[in-house]
Amino acid sequence: MMRRREFVGACLATPLLLRPAFGASRLVVKGALEQGSLAIGHAGRGATVTVDGQQVRVSPGGAFAFGFPYDQLKPVSVEARFADGKTDSASFTPTARQYDIQRVDGLPQSTVTPPPEILERIKREGAEIFEGRTRDTAGDDFLSGFDWPAPGRESGVFGSQRIDNGVPMAPHFGVDMAAPTGTPIHAPADGVVTISADHYLNGGFILMDHGQGVSTSFLHQSKRIAQAGDVVRRGQVIGLVGQTGRATGPHLHWAMNWFQVKLDPSRSTKTPKPKPL
Repeated sequence: MMRRREFVGACLATPLLLRPAFGASRLVVKGALEQGSLAIGHAGRGATVTVDGQQVRVSPGGAFAFGFPYDQLKPVSVEARFADGKTDSASFTPTARQYDIQRVDGLPQSTVTPPPEILERIKREGAEIFEGRTRDTAGDDFLSGFDWPAPGRESGVFGSQRIDNGVPMAPHFGVDMAAPTGTPIHAPADGVVTISADHYLNGGFILMDHGQGVSTSFLHQSKRIAQAGDVVRRGQVIGLVGQTGRATGPHLHWAMNWFQVKLDPSRSTKTPKPKPL
């Protein structure tokens, strides 16, 4: 018989596990469980899982992932069918967050309001990133959590409304580490490099696949060391901090996605802030 429970997430300081009121559950979900966070579930070997009615990949060991959009308000329904034919389900309402407003001045105006001849390049590069984030590979490198990829002052936070050179822009979907040009960038977890290229807005850009739709991106690099197709290990140097693309100073913009859902990587790290310089 299918059991349904309602669950409301809380902060990362106390990782949460889904447990039923009575007996042991074979469906467990943990993570920050708030807007813009990555959730990791376990349903046992041979299980199939749906998230809001859409089937998601499950590793041989029974692990799966999904993400809450930054403005998610409605519950997310997770259902599992186990190898023995029994089912279980749970719904999750992510904890709401308050986002900042951040004003950034001094950007090259051509990166805030690009000239018409550049817009086609930006569109093409955006489509390439979109395609890279559709990958649904069998890896599960995300299960071991993520390290901060570089030291530095956290100069930009996830979800903040950006006012660039006085122009309202989309929210800031990543975290920034201000550090000198040339500071090494380390892979935050094992993964495979999907894209390594120089982009107009992103500057030196790397997209890394961690399996099951979970990816991380690294922007504004002065030098890209890892190349597309490289298999990298946690801690490996993949590039150097820079000030390329739309940037006012040297820093690393680090982003996380579950497919096209933009996530806050700081909600999946072992410490809430990067190491100081």
